Amino acid sequence: MNEAETRAEHIDPALKAAGWGVVDGSKVLREYPINLGRIEGHGRRGKALTADYVLVYRNTKLAVVDGQAIYGIDRPSHDKYEHKPG
Repeated sequence: MNEAETRAEHIDPALKAAGWGVVDGSKVLREYPINLGRIEGHGRRGKALTADYVLVYRNTKLAVVDGQAIYGIDRPSHDKYEHKPG
């Protein structure tokens, strides 16, 4: 599962369920720039750093959320854990 899928299937619904962007005064800012990039010299900067989400309540930034891709997670099936007499 790539990062975009992780956001759409896991993070976005979790934020909404927690009231972010739903409750009055709360906002979810996506792809929010959090710095201008590392100073490299001669007036140049490196790539700007962006957060996947910044959570804002009453115009105060409270949290930064960084989504990551999910790879190699096996979902357990129930039959693996059934008790088998023996």
